[in-house]
Amino acid sequence: MHLELLEAIQEKPAMLVPLRLVFAGTLLAAMAGAATASDLITVPVGSSDVAVPVATGFNWSGFYAGVYGVVQSSPARGTEVGAGIAAGVNAQLDFFLIGGEVALHGLTGDTIDTAYGQVTGRGGVLVTDDLLAYASAGYGMELGGTGERDFLAGGGLEYAVTDDISLNAEYLRGFDLEGGNPKDQFSLGARFHF
Repeated sequence: MHLELLEAIQEKPAMLVPLRLVFAGTLLAAMAGAATASDLITVPVGSSDVAVPVATGFNWSGFYAGVYGVVQSSPARGTEVGAGIAAGVNAQLDFFLIGGEVALHGLTGDTIDTAYGQVTGRGGVLVTDDLLAYASAGYGMELGGTGERDFLAGGGLEYAVTDDISLNAEYLRGFDLEGGNPKDQFSLGARFHF
């Protein structure tokens, strides 16, 4: 059978031309399909003048001022409540924060009405862009009455509500340096950032 086909092809060379054309057309079609497919996965390279928006969180760096309510408890005076004002400055270094604050609050209770001032430093970490956890330490003193002086240590949380306002909760333990009256102090406040 194969021999007969070979003899027929040799006798009729004109029959080879259409076979060669079919083979060449098939080969060209396959190459064109491959070229088209490769064009579909090419990636254009170049630069664009369009700025890509970057999401940023709350900017903790800068000055702030705030108001707060305070509860102070001590063995000699029991529980006293009051309100105060604070001012401070922060520096945000990536997800770390350092800062300092001065605060003054008035206290009233069963035994005495007094004012208490404090200077504290703080260092913290940003848990999220809007939530700060920090440790705080400093010096506090009574500005009237017996003149108690304390070393303060504690910490708190501060949450950014808007671009300019944050809310904070803080606990400080007063270790007595003068006056023999250790105290626990808890405050809730709002801070306005500039």
